[in-house]
Amino acid sequence: MPHTFKTVGILGKHSDPKIKGALNTLYQYLSPNYAIIIDVESAALIADFTGKTYKLNGLAAHCDVLIAVGGDGTFLTAARTTTQSQTPIIGINLGRLGFLVDIYPDELIDKLHAILQGKFREEKRYLLRTKIIRDHCIIHEETAVNEVVVHRWVTPSMIELKTCIDGVHLNTQRSDGLIISTPTGSTAYSLSAGGPIVHPSLNALVLVPLNPHTLSNRPIVVNDSAEIEISFIKTEEIKAQVTCDHLAIPDVLISDTIIIKKDPHPITILHPESHDFYHCLRSKLNWSSGYHI
Repeated sequence: MPHTFKTVGILGKHSDPKIKGALNTLYQYLSPNYAIIIDVESAALIADFTGKTYKLNGLAAHCDVLIAVGGDGTFLTAARTTTQSQTPIIGINLGRLGFLVDIYPDELIDKLHAILQGKFREEKRYLLRTKIIRDHCIIHEETAVNEVVVHRWVTPSMIELKTCIDGVHLNTQRSDGLIISTPTGSTAYSLSAGGPIVHPSLNALVLVPLNPHTLSNRPIVVNDSAEIEISFIKTEEIKAQVTCDHLAIPDVLISDTIIIKKDPHPITILHPESHDFYHCLRSKLNWSSGYHI
């Protein structure tokens, strides 16, 4: 049964020099047939804008679909606002790589029109929820679409981490840190650190060490139902940081425990009907270059 979209939300990457043209094109196309709400900063870039504006956290709850205009970073920002409302997201790619934003400006109107008419591929992606535990209390809680990273911060020394999976000791390592990635994030930081690419339909998490001291310490894939617990080996006081996508949680103490689990609320992505994950890999990573199949 086709979706009926009446109110369209827009979130833009304000620092991108191409954003103004893309936002004005979107507004001119959408305004005759849809109610439009937009983040305050993006609204200032649209000539004669007459729709409603909201702060970032209020957008998703007030629209039927949310369009992220920018790169994967903008998409991640949009996604974090939709976990409670379950508002679907469409990604417009103004960036360089863009595994999550798959509509380019030169095809914007045609592909967006088809999606808003109900011609799309819907995909669910799960997030990670991270809790920082100190003295048996949760002092911080955050979500991540791509990955959670525990890494050394403002120190030249490696950190020593103990990792448990569902209460069972996996390993203890000296390294620059550890990436815990979703399948969505397997083409992001995890890939740069030597982790495997995981198809987004798999129920899996990837643990990738960052520059481990022991070369036999390799990435491992576990079920996404697992609870991952990370603690520090108390050899000396250290400076560490936890990041959830691009959001940093500084001043993590050596006595803290980090608990990471799959968030029960997925995000929903609306792709063009022609979307193909393997085609994305070939085009974004320049696979099969020189071959015509």
